[in-house]
Formats: sequence, C-alpha cells, structure tokens
Amino acid sequence: MTMQTQPDRPAAFADIDPITVEVIGSAFMSIVEEMGEALVRASYSTNIKERRDCSTALFDAQGRTLCQAEHIPMHLGSFLDFVHNVTRRYPRETIRPGDTFIGNDAYEGGGTHLPDIVMGTPVFVGGELVAWALNTGHHADFADRGHAHIYQEGIRIPAVRLYRDGQLQADVMDLILLNCQVPAERRSDLQAQQAANIVGARRLTALCEKYGTDVVMRAGDALQDYAERKMRAAIAAMPDGTWSYAEKMETLELDEVVELGVTVTIRGDEMHLDFRSPPQVRASLNMTRTALLAAVYFTVKAVADPTVLPNEGLGRPLKVTAPRGSIVQCEHPAAVNGRFTTCQRIVDIIMGALAQAVPRQAIAGSNSAGLYALFSGSRPDGAFWAYLESMGGGGGARHDKDGLHGVQVHLTNTSNLPVEALELEYPLTVERYELIDGSGGRGRFCGGMGLRRVYRAGLPTRVELDSSRAEFAAQGLAGGGPGGCFTYRVNGQPGALKGGIGVLQAGDLLEIASPGGGGYGPFAERSPEARARDLRERRYPG
Repeated sequence: MTMQTQPDRPAAFADIDPITVEVIGSAFMSIVEEMGEALVRASYSTNIKERRDCSTALFDAQGRTLCQAEHIPMHLGSFLDFVHNVTRRYPRETIRPGDTFIGNDAYEGGGTHLPDIVMGTPVFVGGELVAWALNTGHHADFADRGHAHIYQEGIRIPAVRLYRDGQLQADVMDLILLNCQVPAERRSDLQAQQAANIVGARRLTALCEKYGTDVVMRAGDALQDYAERKMRAAIAAMPDGTWSYAEKMETLELDEVVELGVTVTIRGDEMHLDFRSPPQVRASLNMTRTALLAAVYFTVKAVADPTVLPNEGLGRPLKVTAPRGSIVQCEHPAAVNGRFTTCQRIVDIIMGALAQAVPRQAIAGSNSAGLYALFSGSRPDGAFWAYLESMGGGGGARHDKDGLHGVQVHLTNTSNLPVEALELEYPLTVERYELIDGSGGRGRFCGGMGLRRVYRAGLPTRVELDSSRAEFAAQGLAGGGPGGCFTYRVNGQPGALKGGIGVLQAGDLLEIASPGGGGYGPFAERSPEARARDLRERRYPG
C-alpha cells in the first residue's frame, strides 16, 4: 500500500501560525452555527422553526466550501454549485455589497430539489469579494404536484438576484410568491433566510477585520488542505482492494423494483466509487450529481474519519463515477422531489461495500427510507395549509453497540414536529406516537426500533406519502438480522392510497410505521444482560 507524500508544512501554512488557523477554523464553525440559530428563530413555518429543516455554510470567493454547519448533510448538495451558478450568470464586477442571490432549480439554480431554496450573500471586506454566506431552508409548500418531470414539481428558480444594494427586488419576490400556495409563510421564511446571511456576513467581516482578510482566507486554504490530508490518511489506513454491494429498492411511486449498486476501490490514499443504476425514471426519485456527491462525502467521512473538517478538502481524494441520465446522476428534465429516498439508500450501499473492508467502522443497514408525508388542504375560511413530516426509524447496529431507536439517520438531522405544535397549527390530531416492538433486527447488537404515528384528520386532507423498505428491509451485518419493514394503513386498511396519494375525510385515521435497523453479529452471541434489557424495554414482544 502506498500513500502520497505530503509536505510537513503545506504552502498555505508557510507563514501563518497553526494556532491562528485553528482559532479561525473554530470561528468559521461558530459563524455557521449562529447563522443556523438565527434562521430557526426568525422563521415562521413549522418545518424550519420546529423541525429545523435548514442548513448554513460559508464558501470562499472561488465557490469552495469553507465550513458547513452540523445541520443537514444532504443540503451540501444544494450548496456545492450555487456560487458557480451565480457567477456564471453575473460577472464578478456586477456583484455588489448588499446583494443577495436566490435559487432552487436542480439544473440551473444549484439545488437538488425545488423545496430547498438557497440564498447566497457575497461578503465584501475593503471593497473586495472574499467569501459567501449561504443557507437553505425546506419550504413545505408545493403540495398536490405531479412528478413525471421537474416542470410539475414547483416553481423553478435559477440563480437570480433577490436583493440589490440591500433593497428587495419586489418584482422577483412577487413572481416567486405568485407560484407558492402559502405565500405569507414563504415571504416570512425568505426574510428569515436573508437575516441569517446578514448575521454570517457581519461575523465574517468582523473576523477579517480582527486578523486581516489575507490571514483569514489563507487559513481557509490551510483548513481545506488539512481536511484533505486527514481524509487521505484515513483512506490509506484501510486495506487496498475492490468491494461491491447492491440493494433492491421499491417505493410507492414506482410499480417496478430498481437495484442500486456501487463498487468501491481503494488504492493507497485514494478511493474510487463507481455506481450502478437504471436509467432515470418518470418519478421523483432521481438524484442530481451534487446530491450524489453529498451522499458520498457524508458516508466516506463517517466511515473513514468522522473528525475530518466539513470543507472542500475532504472530497479531493475521492473519485465518483455514475452513468449519466441514470437515477443516481440524472439529467434535465428528470423529476427530483423525492431524491432523498434514493440518497439515503446510497449511504447504505456504500456502507455495505465498505463493511467488507473495515467491518468495525461501518454500521448495519438503517431505516434509510426517506419516509415523508405531506398533508395539505383548505381551512373553513378558504386558507390553504401544508404540513410536511419526515419520520425517523431504527438506526443500524454497530460492532459494539445497539442501533438507536426512532431517529433520523444519515443525511438528515431534522426533528419531528412536536405533537403540541402540530395540533395547534393544523387540523390534525396525533392519536398514537410510539416505538414499534420487535422492529429492530436481532443480533449480538440489535438494530434500533422504528416509529408508529397515527394521525386523525379534522378536515378533508390530501396526503402524499412516500417511503421504501416495504419489501426490502434494512440488512444486518456479520450475521445480524434484518429490521422491520415500512407499512401504512388508512382506517386499518393497508395499501389504501394509490401510489401513496389520496384524500382523508374528516375522522379518518392514517397509521404510518417506519422501518427498523439491521442487527450486527449473531443473535446467539447476545449477552444475557442485553436480553434482559430487551424484555424491560419491550424491544421484543413477550
């Protein structure tokens, strides 16, 4: 096994104190975390203020990631091309202090699906553009849509200027809001996103004034180089070789089953991930390349070295290939609204391949279903409402620990919507909310249990439900058993929603059960103490 030699002191560190670099790196993280809190606290929609379905980041002037907050790993896909999309449309000399740009389109706006609207604000210090403050929030607005192609999925926003010299471009905002179903909510959330970027820009400007712009930007370069060296070292510590893994995936959107696979090759301090996938489909499950990269970066970081800094450098030792025009690297005009289901499964197949190389660093299959339910309807006064819920499930077991119960896994980090907030804001009642006994895969260490949530409609309510793992459960590792499967029922009847879409009448009950995680190791090796705990916690019936 060979490893590329790295200089003892990279060029970016040549005349800058490493302690200062560490301080500035911590400041970057502090800035993006503060931006996130500002966005959550200022937002109006339950999806952002309660479920925290949003992310923040800093990018340098060249469009490279300086730092992403520990919010939603999937949202890196919405950030990766945003600055490049802006600068392709707007010459650098036309971008001014006080400008803010907005976009969401998967092909022209830098996004990965239309509900995630990105805002980017250039940061100027001494008249020079030095960085970008970015954030995205999931706008749960585009209900009652088709998914044959992207034109059905909502308003497509290329990277356009929303604020000029600090002034809102009212015509652009009006155009966006006219295409939204809950415009007052959208306006408030977009204003919150602008406020969050202002916070980030002010904090970064203050940092540059304290240490000097040149020092801060060179520290950013040094931190990217450091992330690259750490990732290379972690890959080099793995055995050289080639490993393949594939899983079948069914969803409510498709009548057919698709198979996704990956071949991972490690040579020295570099890794090549080559994906196999059917052609893109007339359904919302397709992924753009940036969505694929977000899934790859997260998974390799999690397995190789979770302490690698979340910046552009971590991706340099990774080569990612996939067939163009496929589900995992789609092309215009493929629909992408439900790309998250596919992204979650991509994580599990990478885990399955790497588990053959480093079994103690990977985890068993998780719920990884991208399970979401979008409820919408009209109130008695005619006002439209929409509520999105993304449900957690069982986490995969590790080589030395049980999987976690009822959690979001992998590429998402959202909260549930608390029952109190849900029932206060929407004509829905939660009748039951519980862990599902026996839904975790058995093993020396058991998978986490899935969740059951039962909703009662108070008014006629349209529901769009999507998930996977109804047929193909999360797989165990090293002899561990599979987790429980996804199910749903309407008034006790399974399969009542054609394609996952239907209308609940007032009083109807919708029960959703999320998948459990896979186990790790043979169940026969589970300790007596753990089995006694299983009975106390009702992990298994009886």
